[in-house]
Amino acid sequence: MTPPARPMGRSPVGRVAALALGTGRTVAALLLAATLCAMLAHPARSQDPLPETATLIADRVAISADSALVAEGGVEVLFRGTRLTATRITYDRRDGRLGIDGPITLTQGTNIVVLADAGELDADLRNGILTSARLVLNRELQVAAAALSRVDGRYVQLSNTVASSCRVCAASQTPLWQIRARQVVHDTEARQIYFTGARLEVAGIPVAYIPRLRLPDPSVRRARGFLSPDLTQSNLLGFGIRAPYFVPLGASADVTVAPFLTTRSRTVELRYRQAFRSGRIEANGAISRDDLTEDPLRGYLFVQGAFALPRAFVLTFDAELVSDERYLSDYRYSGADRLDSEVALSRVGRDERVSASVIAYRTLRASELAGRDRLPALQGLALWERRLFPAGIGGEARLRFSAQSYRRASTEDVLGRDLTRLGTAAQWRGERVLPGGLVAGAEAQFAADIYRIADDASFDETQVLGTPTLAADLRWPLVRRGAGGSDLLTPMVQLVWTDRFGPRLPNEDSVLPEFDEGNLFALSRFPGDDLRERGARLNLGVTWTHLSDRDWQGTLTLGRILRDEDLGQFGGVSGLSGLASDWLMAGQLRLGDRIALTGRALFDDAFDVSRAEGRLDWTDRRLRAVASYVWAEADPAAARPEAASELRLDTAVQLTPQWSIENDLRYDFEASRAADARLGLVFRNECFAADLSLSRRFTSSTSVRPDTDVGLRVTLLGFGGEQPGARGTVCRG
Repeated sequence: MTPPARPMGRSPVGRVAALALGTGRTVAALLLAATLCAMLAHPARSQDPLPETATLIADRVAISADSALVAEGGVEVLFRGTRLTATRITYDRRDGRLGIDGPITLTQGTNIVVLADAGELDADLRNGILTSARLVLNRELQVAAAALSRVDGRYVQLSNTVASSCRVCAASQTPLWQIRARQVVHDTEARQIYFTGARLEVAGIPVAYIPRLRLPDPSVRRARGFLSPDLTQSNLLGFGIRAPYFVPLGASADVTVAPFLTTRSRTVELRYRQAFRSGRIEANGAISRDDLTEDPLRGYLFVQGAFALPRAFVLTFDAELVSDERYLSDYRYSGADRLDSEVALSRVGRDERVSASVIAYRTLRASELAGRDRLPALQGLALWERRLFPAGIGGEARLRFSAQSYRRASTEDVLGRDLTRLGTAAQWRGERVLPGGLVAGAEAQFAADIYRIADDASFDETQVLGTPTLAADLRWPLVRRGAGGSDLLTPMVQLVWTDRFGPRLPNEDSVLPEFDEGNLFALSRFPGDDLRERGARLNLGVTWTHLSDRDWQGTLTLGRILRDEDLGQFGGVSGLSGLASDWLMAGQLRLGDRIALTGRALFDDAFDVSRAEGRLDWTDRRLRAVASYVWAEADPAAARPEAASELRLDTAVQLTPQWSIENDLRYDFEASRAADARLGLVFRNECFAADLSLSRRFTSSTSVRPDTDVGLRVTLLGFGGEQPGARGTVCRG
């Protein structure tokens, strides 16, 4: 028989421990108590090194007749970052083993929790066995086993296991998915899970058997291995499967290789990413062999990056290469119809801006392929701008130097024109508040440009142009505070005069002027420097803003431009032609954080609209919707031979905590058909995600073909790199 345990208060050792443990819930050093037991037979020597200290918390601590330490009632042991809780612990100093009665909870760090009914461990909690155990990793993946063994504090071995990240409800003990295995080994240092004799079950039905399987534990976010595969069905490519394989290259780089096999093509996709101390780089590409074109070998490569340089400079680059005009659209890698590759250097400070870039263009548009040699293929830009505050006259001054150059592959006269411009501009603006709250402003600017023109006999090779501008404006902000909020009404008038000294020049960068609330009071409505708005004009406008105390606000702008003389710089569809421009009306309405409505329209005195656009944003707990509409009259000068009337609708509806539906639609009212559409059905809970999508491209041209695509992605959540769901839990049964 085992001798009965003696209360610690009955011996000198007990009295020492009792002083440390106090009354009620006791706190002592586990290793110190074991050492005190050993002192009965082996007195301590001063030269012995001090042992590492463990902490014991219990309601009752006693020493049995055979010198075993017994702790009972809410027992907790803290040792080397490991925390053990149990109902009763017995420490036998002869073999250094802990006998533990459950329920047991063993926590290692912040990501590993072991639950068990009973067990036996060594004194440092590194080796031992637990029965009826359950391993919980990162609060996501659970592995239940008949027995669990700890080996060297690193490995956790489980036998006859069931693993799943699904929650099991009381009505049914069968999770949505689970992996059954003869043995599971968790390497806590490598953070890998090894399955032997694994069987995947979905809703309790076996669907796959894998003799050996390795998976990262949930704490790993960049683990080598296969990612979730995609299944697709396309009219162009046929049935296909994509199986991405992720390879981390150290702590700051990785590569993803994705074989994409279809009934009509063989493709290898590649993504490379690397982060540096001062920047980053990313490359995406693919190479395919198919029967869709005469050349069976096709591909693309997009590379982009950004780096911080000394003296606050930033280097950015973006390269876009493709084998043919159809490849990106056939494989749905991009909807771009023009590619631009750019290298840029810039620095932006409080009072200074410096930038330089070189851009190479390539068109994929069917209408431009025949004459692509006549389009600008290479463009260079440079800019230096400085802001000054003159002490003598006050206000703000800006000094600007710029350069740009266009190169075409063609050497034809006129159609192959090359152009280089060097320019400088000086600008000053000052404001003063007048009596009555009126704000008066004055502005002056002078720009000088030198042009060098080649391959165009209609212009002299060297041209010099000077453009002076004078402007004066007056605005009167009127504020009213009412019971429901405040209103700000600001009428404004601006008188501008601009002249030009020099010959007529080609226009490369100001072909498409815009008229909106952003440039109503600008000195020029042209976006570039080759063409500037001339003559005397009067810019008129009024803006009303309301800020409600009931969490809504609105803004409305109405404006127009009156000219002294029509110089024919603007076309009729732009809304800027004639002695009087079209009326501009623009507004915005915001209802809290849920609804935002913006709109803009151009119309004449007869209220005939030449251009209108609007956008509605709706965001709440269950619905996210963005709807935009654009209508514009036909404008051959803007490469729009027919009127445009298009609706774009993007929605996402959360039907239930697990189910959501997404819809993207672009509808062309002039053609009475959809341009493209996509419908997606998504299921996601804490352990499983499935995304079923159906997309259709209706447009047709020599470079874009109609196509219907069906895609399916299924993901088991709870492993490395796959984030757990947060949309609710499904209880089966």
